[in-house]
Amino acid sequence: MPKRRHLSRVVLAAVTAAVVGAAGCDAVGGDSPAPSGTEARGGRPSPKPTPTWDRSPASVAAVGDSITRGFDACSVLSDCPEVSWATGSSPRVDSLAVRLLGKTDAARHSWNYAVTGARMADVPGQMAQAATRRPELVAVMAGANDACRASTDAMTSVADFRTQFEDAMSTLRESLPKTQVFVASVPNLMRLWEQGRTNPVGKQVWKLGICPSMLSDPDSLTTRSNQRRETVQGRVEAYNKVLEEVCEKDRRCRFDDGAVYDFRFGTEQLSQWDWFHPSVNGQARLAEIAYRTVTN
Repeated sequence: MPKRRHLSRVVLAAVTAAVVGAAGCDAVGGDSPAPSGTEARGGRPSPKPTPTWDRSPASVAAVGDSITRGFDACSVLSDCPEVSWATGSSPRVDSLAVRLLGKTDAARHSWNYAVTGARMADVPGQMAQAATRRPELVAVMAGANDACRASTDAMTSVADFRTQFEDAMSTLRESLPKTQVFVASVPNLMRLWEQGRTNPVGKQVWKLGICPSMLSDPDSLTTRSNQRRETVQGRVEAYNKVLEEVCEKDRRCRFDDGAVYDFRFGTEQLSQWDWFHPSVNGQARLAEIAYRTVTN
């Protein structure tokens, strides 16, 4: 799927260009006319606009699902928050919090409220918990479990997904109107099937009930199976569109422009226990994407 441009960045660039252009036209020198009126009397330059986005927040909270908990990254069927892409302490990952705050401050000023198995409906409650810490940045990654259901009919509807994400943002804004939000796109589940289906162990593990809407009958290439997978993939893409659109309405929110979805991960980035969740290496790649989005 081609990367989408983030509308808010385009608007910000246009505004910045306009400010720079206006400053150039107002400068006195050469053949430019002298200032007149209020400018001539006061001699005070116009105040510079305060940047909306702070690239160096002093605290980070994370909300979401098992990916943000580091599930199955260190041992089978266990959370491993120390390797979380968002708030982990492991030097093998160099998490978003560590990159932004440094190791010492990250240990004191980052918090992980993600829950394994969570869906977008759970994120408003996690946001409420995160808000009690008054973080300067909240990192969000959720939506995979909304698509990974027992069947395509059981997937969260796009309308409900939108309402739930809007509720999460409203919950945060009620108490923290200036806290920044980084939103990661939902991973590419079709690529997950494409990478894992070549591994006999992975396919056996998937039979235990891991994301059946996408991963059941992994070797089947019948029209029905392919249509099922395309339906799931289409829902993931629709979720990402929702994340982008809702985030665009909030001047202190940044969507990753589909960077997580577009990341061409391989088996090295997948857990050796379930061939679904990110490995430690995969967590490190997610941290890179998040840090790049927050600091650019």
